[in-house]
Amino acid sequence: MNYEPKPQEFGAAANPAMSDSDPVTHGGETHVTVAEDDAARKRTRRRLLITAGVIVALLGGLTFLLNHGGANTDFAPQDVAQSVTVISPGRSSVAGTITATGTMAARRAMPVGVVGEGGNVVSIPVEAGDWVRQGQVLAVIDRSVQTEQARSLQAQVDVNQADLELAQANLERANRLVDRGFISQANIDQLTATRDAARARVRVAQAQYREAQARNARLNIVAPAAGLVLERNVELGQVVSGGQAALFTIARGGEMELLARVGEGELAQISTGVPAEVVPVGTDRSFTGQVWQVSPIIDQGNRQGTARIALPYDEALRPGGFATARINAGAVVAPMLPESAIQTATDGTSFVYIVGRDNKVARRPVQLGRVAPEGIAVTQGLDGSERIVLRAGGFLNEGDTVRPVAQRPAAS
Repeated sequence: MNYEPKPQEFGAAANPAMSDSDPVTHGGETHVTVAEDDAARKRTRRRLLITAGVIVALLGGLTFLLNHGGANTDFAPQDVAQSVTVISPGRSSVAGTITATGTMAARRAMPVGVVGEGGNVVSIPVEAGDWVRQGQVLAVIDRSVQTEQARSLQAQVDVNQADLELAQANLERANRLVDRGFISQANIDQLTATRDAARARVRVAQAQYREAQARNARLNIVAPAAGLVLERNVELGQVVSGGQAALFTIARGGEMELLARVGEGELAQISTGVPAEVVPVGTDRSFTGQVWQVSPIIDQGNRQGTARIALPYDEALRPGGFATARINAGAVVAPMLPESAIQTATDGTSFVYIVGRDNKVARRPVQLGRVAPEGIAVTQGLDGSERIVLRAGGFLNEGDTVRPVAQRPAAS
């Protein structure tokens, strides 16, 4: 049997002497071996790895420039200082105003109730919102029984008065007969005692009668002083008695007040007699009042006290309503800064950035005071001559070199 080699037997496997790098020739054509293909793929992979490394290096450099290029995100040279606006505020005199809110109430609220024995209400001639004068009747309690009792006492007065007149006549007649010897002195003394006893009984009866009249008069519920009726808590036919809740509430003289709630620090700046402007909710009207009392007690829960602002009567002022007050707290002389210049630290304290003579930024803690339309008063930390960064303080760090651009403070 003749053996013929198969095509796949040719090549390196068929000829052990042939190396992997030698080309195989068939019919005059040269073919690349498997080893050459592997080498080409390795070279391509190496070029890709080098290219990826270069890209990663470029990205790393760009990230470094962004993170360490300073406050200026433009790719400007680092030796060019950042331009910031600064202000030298000086010192201004600003009228101190404290804004507070509170509830309206009657300055002197007078509760009026039953002062007598009480009874059935038969008449109520007033309503809430009416003006009343001192002594005006607010309600009438039935007194039919008490009236008859008073008449009985009055009759008793008349009886005792008649007894007194009789005793007095008997004594006078006896005095005319004693000189004639018809009546002894002992009889005169007895008649005198009878007359004195009758006179005493008249006084007792008169006192009882006046007492009954006084009790009956107290069945009329009257206004203790002139003022505005705020509440009426009684109806016709209602049985009332002493000791129960007030039937009427009257604002004495119609005067109102605002119970303004003020913080502990601001309360110390308010004194009695200072003026205040009050604006009730729901209206744009302003009412001028005066602080007449400052609370001596601070609420431990919210650290606030009460400033009581007296107001004259006006129909727009209603007890129980809400209002805002602007209280005059005197003038303050201090540097005034806009809110944009004041920074807040993580611990809640306030500070500003100051640009020194070497154009370097320094951090200065400050104590803030009153807030006014002109700005915020700085009570401690500044004298007004410093160059203070007006804006963009959040992009600065202490020690940064800047290029300050001065701006005049806003006119006060």
